[in-house]
Amino acid sequence: MDLRVPVANGVTLRVRRHEGERAPAFLLVHGLASNALLWDEVAAALTAAGHPSFAVDLRGHGESDLPESGFDTATAASDLAAVATALELRDLVVAGQSWGGNVAVRFAAEHPALVSALALVDGGWIDLASQFDSWEACARALRPPDVDGLRGTDLRAHLRRAHPDWSPAAIEATAANLREEPDGTVTRRLPIPRHMEIVRSMFDDPPQRFYPALSMPVLLLPALPAGQPERAAQARARVRAAAGALSTASIKEYPDSDHDLHAQHPKRLADDLLALA
Repeated sequence: MDLRVPVANGVTLRVRRHEGERAPAFLLVHGLASNALLWDEVAAALTAAGHPSFAVDLRGHGESDLPESGFDTATAASDLAAVATALELRDLVVAGQSWGGNVAVRFAAEHPALVSALALVDGGWIDLASQFDSWEACARALRPPDVDGLRGTDLRAHLRRAHPDWSPAAIEATAANLREEPDGTVTRRLPIPRHMEIVRSMFDDPPQRFYPALSMPVLLLPALPAGQPERAAQARARVRAAAGALSTASIKEYPDSDHDLHAQHPKRLADDLLALA
């Protein structure tokens, strides 16, 4: 069931509610330029175990509103708090992927009464300022490509080639990061200037300063790339540094995996979330 939840004046977010009667409920947060549909297969497994879940389209993403401002980690965390308040959610297990992990860290730090446990899915430790010599270098490297006008059929074919082990549902959910027009071409839901505002927020405001406020259990779930031992070693080092700065952290590695663990390994990820709960 899709809900429309107001979070600020003139701004409503889509929240995909998946039913369940058992506590705790799960709050599922996507990454930059992604959308809540990527969580559907994880949510189905959580529902099969009896737990409800709420997957949020952050502002400017998916079917949520695209206002003129608020494209930063702080506002995204505030929006999550507004969603939890509106839906009367407490004692949540919060799972955030990529930038969504950074958002989840800040949300949990600022609203600890709402969060019973935190799962960081290949994110939540992203510190761009430590990876680039300057904002200019970061912006050049992370500016997304111009894809407006690409045909949707070509996009899906590319996704299937790049991710042959993903389900058809995961491919369609990823394609939904872009809006398909009546002529079959796609356009960005999140415009590049808004995208780069979020990247700048990630550069200026890494999540590590919020770690001391996290007293709940935290599970770090890093994706280690296949066939790239140096990159995998760097990723492992960053994750271990993050875990060392957290008082109640554990690590569950996903070797030879994609950044979008919720798309590639939804059942395995759901099992790890259930074990955390």
